[in-house]
Amino acid sequence: MQRGKGMKFVGDSRIKASGKMPNVPKDYSEYPGKTEAFWPNFLLKEWMIGSIFLIGYLIVTVAHPSPLEREADPTDTMYIPVPDWYFLSMYQLLKYQFASGPFNIVGALVMPGIAIGALMLVPFMDTSKERRPFKRPLPTAFMLLAFAALFYLTWESVENHDWEAAKTQGAIREEVEFDMESEGYEIYSGASCITCHGNSFEGGLGLPLVNTGLTVEQIADIAVNGSENGKMAAGLWDGTDEELQVLSEFIESLNKE
Repeated sequence: MQRGKGMKFVGDSRIKASGKMPNVPKDYSEYPGKTEAFWPNFLLKEWMIGSIFLIGYLIVTVAHPSPLEREADPTDTMYIPVPDWYFLSMYQLLKYQFASGPFNIVGALVMPGIAIGALMLVPFMDTSKERRPFKRPLPTAFMLLAFAALFYLTWESVENHDWEAAKTQGAIREEVEFDMESEGYEIYSGASCITCHGNSFEGGLGLPLVNTGLTVEQIADIAVNGSENGKMAAGLWDGTDEELQVLSEFIESLNKE
Protein backbone atom coordinates (compact mmCIF):
# COMPACT_ATOMS: atom_id res chain seq x y z
CA MET A 1 0.00 0.00 0.00
CA GLN A 2 1.45 3.31 -1.05
CA ARG A 3 1.98 5.99 1.49
CA GLY A 4 -1.17 8.06 1.91
CA LYS A 5 -3.24 5.89 -0.43
CA GLY A 6 -6.88 5.70 0.61
CA MET A 7 -6.38 8.53 3.15
CA LYS A 8 -7.33 12.16 3.16
CA PHE A 9 -5.82 14.85 5.29
CA VAL A 10 -7.85 16.81 7.85
CA GLY A 11 -5.62 19.26 9.63
CA ASP A 12 -2.65 17.29 10.91
CA SER A 13 -4.56 14.02 11.39
CA ARG A 14 -5.37 11.18 8.99
CA ILE A 15 -8.68 9.38 8.67
CA LYS A 16 -9.93 6.84 6.25
CA ALA A 17 -11.63 8.21 3.14
CA SER A 18 -14.52 5.78 3.41
CA GLY A 19 -16.16 3.90 6.22
CA LYS A 20 -16.26 4.66 9.90
CA MET A 21 -13.68 3.89 12.51
CA PRO A 22 -14.88 1.05 14.79
CA ASN A 23 -15.65 2.21 18.32
CA VAL A 24 -13.17 -0.17 19.97
CA PRO A 25 -11.09 0.79 23.03
CA LYS A 26 -7.39 1.11 22.31
CA ASP A 27 -5.33 -1.92 23.21
CA TYR A 28 -2.65 -0.90 25.69
CA SER A 29 -0.96 -4.29 25.82
CA GLU A 30 1.83 -2.96 23.61
CA TYR A 31 2.63 -0.37 26.34
CA PRO A 32 3.44 -2.46 29.42
CA GLY A 33 3.40 -0.51 32.65
CA LYS A 34 1.79 2.56 31.07
CA THR A 35 -1.76 1.77 32.11
CA GLU A 36 -3.80 -0.68 34.15
CA ALA A 37 -7.38 -1.65 34.82
CA PHE A 38 -9.25 0.57 37.29
CA TRP A 39 -10.84 -2.49 38.91
CA PRO A 40 -9.28 -4.19 40.72
CA ASN A 41 -5.67 -3.14 40.06
CA PHE A 42 -5.75 0.65 40.53
CA LEU A 43 -8.52 0.68 43.15
CA LEU A 44 -6.80 -1.99 45.24
CA LYS A 45 -3.55 -0.03 45.41
CA GLU A 46 -5.40 3.16 46.33
CA TRP A 47 -7.29 1.32 49.05
CA MET A 48 -4.09 -0.14 50.49
CA ILE A 49 -2.31 3.24 50.62
CA GLY A 50 -5.41 4.88 52.12
CA SER A 51 -5.60 2.20 54.82
CA ILE A 52 -1.95 2.71 55.76
CA PHE A 53 -2.45 6.46 56.20
CA LEU A 54 -5.71 5.96 58.11
CA ILE A 55 -4.06 3.55 60.56
CA GLY A 56 -1.14 5.98 60.94
CA TYR A 57 -3.47 8.87 61.76
CA LEU A 58 -5.34 6.73 64.29
CA ILE A 59 -2.08 5.77 66.02
CA VAL A 60 -0.95 9.42 66.21
CA THR A 61 -4.37 10.47 67.52
CA VAL A 62 -4.30 7.87 70.29
CA ALA A 63 -0.64 8.53 71.19
CA HIS A 64 -0.99 12.33 71.19
CA PRO A 65 -4.53 13.44 72.14
CA SER A 66 -5.67 16.91 71.15
CA PRO A 67 -4.48 19.55 73.66
CA LEU A 68 -7.85 20.69 74.97
CA GLU A 69 -8.18 23.97 76.81
CA ARG A 70 -10.50 24.92 79.63
CA GLU A 71 -14.20 25.43 79.11
CA ALA A 72 -15.03 28.63 77.24
CA ASP A 73 -15.97 31.50 79.52
CA PRO A 74 -17.79 34.38 77.80
CA THR A 75 -17.13 36.63 80.79
CA ASP A 76 -13.35 36.27 80.47
CA THR A 77 -12.41 39.32 78.43
CA MET A 78 -8.70 38.70 78.99
CA TYR A 79 -8.61 35.52 76.90
CA ILE A 80 -6.88 36.02 73.54
CA PRO A 81 -7.91 33.35 71.00
CA VAL A 82 -5.40 32.16 68.40
CA PRO A 83 -6.44 30.52 65.11
CA ASP A 84 -5.00 27.30 63.73
CA TRP A 85 -1.66 27.47 61.92
CA TYR A 86 -3.16 27.75 58.45
CA PHE A 87 -4.92 31.01 59.44
CA LEU A 88 -1.95 32.57 61.25
CA SER A 89 -1.02 34.61 58.15
CA MET A 90 -4.45 36.26 58.14
CA TYR A 91 -4.22 36.69 61.92
CA GLN A 92 -0.91 38.52 61.51
CA LEU A 93 -2.20 40.66 58.64
CA LEU A 94 -4.99 42.03 60.84
CA LYS A 95 -2.39 43.31 63.33
CA TYR A 96 -0.99 45.87 60.92
CA GLN A 97 -2.31 49.43 61.06
CA PHE A 98 -3.37 49.49 57.40
CA ALA A 99 -5.51 46.36 57.86
CA SER A 100 -6.88 46.70 61.39
CA GLY A 101 -9.25 48.90 63.36
CA PRO A 102 -11.38 50.96 60.98
CA PHE A 103 -9.57 49.28 58.06
CA ASN A 104 -10.52 45.73 59.07
CA ILE A 105 -12.46 45.36 55.83
CA VAL A 106 -9.19 45.87 53.95
CA GLY A 107 -7.34 43.12 55.82
CA ALA A 108 -10.26 40.71 56.04
CA LEU A 109 -11.78 40.99 52.54
CA VAL A 110 -10.06 43.36 50.13
CA MET A 111 -6.46 42.13 50.26
CA PRO A 112 -7.28 38.38 50.44
CA GLY A 113 -9.88 38.90 47.68
CA ILE A 114 -7.33 40.56 45.39
CA ALA A 115 -4.77 37.81 46.05
CA ILE A 116 -7.21 34.94 45.44
CA GLY A 117 -8.68 36.69 42.39
CA ALA A 118 -5.21 37.17 40.89
CA LEU A 119 -4.37 33.50 41.36
CA MET A 120 -7.66 32.48 39.76
CA LEU A 121 -6.97 34.71 36.72
CA VAL A 122 -3.45 33.39 36.12
CA PRO A 123 -4.59 30.38 33.98
CA PHE A 124 -6.50 32.77 31.72
CA MET A 125 -3.66 35.28 31.53
CA ASP A 126 -1.08 32.65 30.58
CA THR A 127 -2.35 29.97 28.19
CA SER A 128 1.07 28.61 27.30
CA LYS A 129 1.44 24.83 27.10
CA GLU A 130 4.93 24.99 28.57
CA ARG A 131 5.42 23.04 31.78
CA ARG A 132 8.83 24.35 32.78
CA PRO A 133 8.53 27.12 35.40
CA PHE A 134 11.14 29.43 33.87
CA LYS A 135 9.22 29.30 30.57
CA ARG A 136 6.08 30.57 32.32
CA PRO A 137 7.24 33.66 34.25
CA LEU A 138 3.79 35.06 35.08
CA PRO A 139 2.25 32.10 36.96
CA THR A 140 5.61 31.24 38.49
CA ALA A 141 6.00 34.80 39.83
CA PHE A 142 2.44 34.81 41.22
CA MET A 143 2.93 31.50 43.02
CA LEU A 144 6.31 32.50 44.45
CA LEU A 145 4.89 35.81 45.64
CA ALA A 146 1.89 34.10 47.27
CA PHE A 147 4.15 31.53 48.98
CA ALA A 148 6.55 34.21 50.22
CA ALA A 149 3.70 36.32 51.63
CA LEU A 150 2.08 33.37 53.43
CA PHE A 151 5.42 32.16 54.77
CA TYR A 152 6.45 35.60 56.05
CA LEU A 153 3.12 36.41 57.72
CA THR A 154 2.91 32.97 59.36
CA TRP A 155 6.50 33.27 60.61
CA GLU A 156 5.88 36.75 62.03
CA SER A 157 2.73 35.58 63.79
CA VAL A 158 4.54 32.68 65.45
CA GLU A 159 7.52 34.84 66.46
CA ASN A 160 5.47 37.69 67.94
CA HIS A 161 2.93 35.63 69.87
CA ASP A 162 3.44 34.93 73.58
CA TRP A 163 2.91 31.15 73.53
CA GLU A 164 3.69 30.75 77.23
CA ALA A 165 0.91 33.18 78.16
CA ALA A 166 -1.44 31.48 75.70
CA LYS A 167 -0.73 28.11 77.29
CA THR A 168 -1.39 29.53 80.75
CA GLN A 169 -4.65 31.23 79.84
CA GLY A 170 -6.00 28.08 78.23
CA ALA A 171 -4.91 25.66 80.98
CA ILE A 172 -7.66 23.59 82.55
CA ARG A 173 -8.02 24.81 86.12
CA GLU A 174 -9.60 23.13 89.08
CA GLU A 175 -12.84 24.72 90.14
CA VAL A 176 -13.06 25.74 93.77
CA GLU A 177 -16.24 26.04 95.79
CA PHE A 178 -16.80 29.33 97.56
CA ASP A 179 -19.66 31.35 98.96
CA MET A 180 -20.47 34.30 96.70
CA GLU A 181 -22.54 35.78 99.53
CA SER A 182 -19.62 35.81 101.96
CA GLU A 183 -18.08 39.04 103.18
CA GLY A 184 -14.70 38.07 101.73
CA TYR A 185 -16.09 37.72 98.21
CA GLU A 186 -18.00 40.99 98.48
CA ILE A 187 -14.75 42.76 99.41
CA TYR A 188 -12.94 40.92 96.60
CA SER A 189 -15.42 42.06 93.95
CA GLY A 190 -15.86 45.53 95.41
CA ALA A 191 -12.12 46.25 95.52
CA SER A 192 -11.81 45.60 91.75
CA CYS A 193 -9.67 42.50 92.39
CA ILE A 194 -12.13 40.64 90.18
CA THR A 195 -11.02 42.70 87.17
CA CYS A 196 -7.54 41.14 87.09
CA HIS A 197 -8.04 37.83 88.88
CA GLY A 198 -11.43 36.77 87.47
CA ASN A 199 -14.80 36.19 89.05
CA SER A 200 -13.81 32.61 89.92
CA PHE A 201 -10.19 33.43 90.83
CA GLU A 202 -9.05 31.87 87.54
CA GLY A 203 -6.70 34.73 86.71
CA GLY A 204 -6.44 36.97 83.66
CA LEU A 205 -4.31 40.07 83.83
CA GLY A 206 -3.38 38.82 87.27
CA LEU A 207 -2.42 35.37 88.51
CA PRO A 208 -4.93 32.71 89.66
CA LEU A 209 -5.69 32.89 93.36
CA VAL A 210 -6.53 29.21 93.93
CA ASN A 211 -3.91 27.05 95.63
CA THR A 212 -1.40 29.89 95.97
CA GLY A 213 0.20 28.25 98.99
CA LEU A 214 0.49 31.67 100.65
CA THR A 215 -0.36 32.46 104.24
CA VAL A 216 -2.82 35.15 105.33
CA GLU A 217 0.07 37.49 106.19
CA GLN A 218 1.77 36.97 102.83
CA ILE A 219 -1.45 37.64 100.94
CA ALA A 220 -2.04 40.85 102.88
CA ASP A 221 1.54 41.98 102.25
CA ILE A 222 1.26 41.41 98.48
CA ALA A 223 -2.07 43.24 98.35
CA VAL A 224 -0.45 46.33 99.91
CA ASN A 225 3.17 46.21 98.73
CA GLY A 226 2.88 44.24 95.50
CA SER A 227 4.75 41.09 94.54
CA GLU A 228 8.49 40.73 94.09
CA ASN A 229 8.15 39.29 90.59
CA GLY A 230 6.29 42.39 89.43
CA LYS A 231 3.06 40.56 88.65
CA MET A 232 1.20 42.88 91.00
CA ALA A 233 2.07 46.50 91.56
CA ALA A 234 2.17 48.17 94.97
CA GLY A 235 -0.42 50.66 96.20
CA LEU A 236 -3.47 49.06 94.58
CA TRP A 237 -5.22 48.30 97.87
CA ASP A 238 -7.32 51.18 99.15
CA GLY A 239 -9.49 49.46 101.74
CA THR A 240 -9.27 49.30 105.53
CA ASP A 241 -7.06 46.97 107.54
CA GLU A 242 -10.12 45.05 108.73
CA GLU A 243 -11.28 44.48 105.13
CA LEU A 244 -7.77 43.43 104.15
CA GLN A 245 -7.73 40.84 106.92
CA VAL A 246 -11.10 39.41 105.86
CA LEU A 247 -10.04 39.33 102.20
CA SER A 248 -6.71 37.65 102.98
CA GLU A 249 -8.38 34.97 105.08
CA PHE A 250 -10.93 34.39 102.31
CA ILE A 251 -8.25 33.96 99.61
CA GLU A 252 -6.20 31.70 101.91
CA SER A 253 -9.28 29.49 102.33
CA LEU A 254 -9.27 28.82 98.60
CA ASN A 255 -6.24 26.55 99.00
CA LYS A 256 -7.34 22.99 98.36
CA GLU A 257 -5.71 20.05 100.00
